[in-house]
Amino acid sequence: MDDAMTTPQKLKDLAISDTGFLFDPYTGSTFSVNDTGLMILNGLREGLSRAEIMDRLRDHFEITNGVDLEQDFIEFVQLLAQNDLAPEDFLL
Repeated sequence: MDDAMTTPQKLKDLAISDTGFLFDPYTGSTFSVNDTGLMILNGLREGLSRAEIMDRLRDHFEITNGVDLEQDFIEFVQLLAQNDLAPEDFLL
């Protein structure tokens, strides 16, 4: 997979700190995300698939309800897509 073709430039240029502080150099906006959001963002930047990101989340966090994780993941990626931060070909 060619990461340059699937990851939007805006996502690549997003400044992300280890603590989840985000800076969008295109708009000047700043955001904060929790550890889950940070893991999803980093997975997208690495070009991981949905299944690979979900596996990472399950391995890293104590998941008590897979349905909640699935729904939270979808909502977060949809929010990223609305801001042109998710790859266009990323499958939900």
